[in-house]
Amino acid sequence: MSVFRPFSLLPPALLRQRWWPNVYDLIAFALLVACAVALAHAAMETRAPLAALHADPISLDPARLPDYALRTTLRMFAAMLASLLFTFTIATWAAKSPRAGRLIVPALDILQSVPVLGFLSFTVTAFLGLFPGQQLGAECAAVFAIFTSQAWNMAFSFYQSLRTLPRDLDEVARGFGLSAWQRFWRLEAPFAMPGLVWNAMMSMSGGWFFIVASEAITVGDTTVTLPGVGSYLALAIAQQNFAAVGWAVAAMALTIVLCDQLLFRPIVAWADKFRSEQTASQQRPRSWVYELIRRTRAGKRLLRPLAWLWQRAMCLRFRRRAPVAAVGEAAPASPWPDRLWLAALLLAATAGAWFAVDYGRQHLDAADLRAAFGGGLATLLRVVVLIAIASAIWVPIGVWIGLRPRWAQRLQPVAQLLAAFPANVLFPVAVIAILATGADPDIWLSPLMVLGTQWYILFNVIAGASAVPTDLREAASVYRLRSWTWWRRAILPAVFPYYVTGALTASGGSWNASIVAEWVSWGDQHVQAYGLGSYIAHATAAGDFPRIVLGVAVMSLFVTAFNRALWRPLYAYAERRLRLD
Repeated sequence: MSVFRPFSLLPPALLRQRWWPNVYDLIAFALLVACAVALAHAAMETRAPLAALHADPISLDPARLPDYALRTTLRMFAAMLASLLFTFTIATWAAKSPRAGRLIVPALDILQSVPVLGFLSFTVTAFLGLFPGQQLGAECAAVFAIFTSQAWNMAFSFYQSLRTLPRDLDEVARGFGLSAWQRFWRLEAPFAMPGLVWNAMMSMSGGWFFIVASEAITVGDTTVTLPGVGSYLALAIAQQNFAAVGWAVAAMALTIVLCDQLLFRPIVAWADKFRSEQTASQQRPRSWVYELIRRTRAGKRLLRPLAWLWQRAMCLRFRRRAPVAAVGEAAPASPWPDRLWLAALLLAATAGAWFAVDYGRQHLDAADLRAAFGGGLATLLRVVVLIAIASAIWVPIGVWIGLRPRWAQRLQPVAQLLAAFPANVLFPVAVIAILATGADPDIWLSPLMVLGTQWYILFNVIAGASAVPTDLREAASVYRLRSWTWWRRAILPAVFPYYVTGALTASGGSWNASIVAEWVSWGDQHVQAYGLGSYIAHATAAGDFPRIVLGVAVMSLFVTAFNRALWRPLYAYAERRLRLD
């Protein structure tokens, strides 16, 4: 039994050892102060009047890039916090409630297919009207645009993890009588954490990919240019300034490396303890920031009250679970609530379709329908071919990286940088090469679509391979599984649920990327490929809202139908046959 001793009775040496900060505390404190000051400076600038944007236009002076990078990073993390909140609420609701899942999962399919320009076409005016005369309205529009490029794959990842939770862990949680609150934070969130962390990194990179459209907003007669790396890059491309494009890419690369070292790598090292396995891993990811935090002395003491509050919160039982009845004792549930809910969804879908058709008859004609659906078929062909090629390349590489944590640490920032590499940077090369050689834009602009989305496959496969239990790998080694047998019996079934999530989000991301990949420009020179992306880009630039609505609706229809025909059956197969039990 421990005996309470007042601090005044403790030996001075012991008091000094327990409370005095060490060198790690000083380093951690300096990093926290630097981050807090930088974020406070960026946040204060968002409160300036909207007229200040015209008084101080974007400059291509490289000395302005640190401030621009700071503003962009603040928008990225604001969107990331909103994406995490969205993921923990909406994805959990969809996984827990079959009725809600029938609405939420198709809605996510549709939302991930709506391009960033489609969201901006209807939200930028609303946000500017919500905060008239203030930069905050434009900042909210930019953060919302970045949010739409981050949230969907995180939600799909979390949903997939909750749906493939091992049955034995589920039974243990039920046996201990955990409430829904305790079950979520004690079992479900930790189990989903490794995959969610990797998808959060991918989401951050996806935000960088669309940063030009998010900060240099042009919708019809409305033009808003926010200070940031994306608007800097847009101006450099418009002025055909190769040096400024290089400075923008360098600033982006430096920012990504700093975010990786200070945030994502420590989180990856922390999340490794949530891997589902029965034997200890021989290689664990490491992070100098994570080790620094673990070695602090006064910092850990100061955080103990927060840890105590968190432990108390884990003991709360907002709702007790009903005792599980024995098999055969429970009365069969009535099918009428599900039937009524399905009827309500069908009624809402029918009403929405009716209003859309009526709106289209008033503003569109048959030629518009032929152009939109013909472009959709062309873009669909590009997406299918590019996803197949990306899968064949990145699944083996992702498995190799995920099974080797040391290599994962080395290649993680490189993969993030490549994933964040905006297609706009390659516009000069693409335009000049196509015009000089007379190449077919319908073919040679296609790789720009998969430039940023192929990494969804790589990151999810790395997450899946990293989550493979050590005991499973050791069993495969004991049974001497080799070559194709090893892939077919051990690794592919283990990473398949993660691959489906990555391929699904990569498919939706490729449709989004078609907006900027099928219609590229360098100064006053333009190159266009036939497809739905170029159709929406033209309509957005002209502020033609009826055709924007048509293009977005057709894209949502194609993506939803393709997901229902291919990815959803694969999801169901992964849930039914490929759980880690």
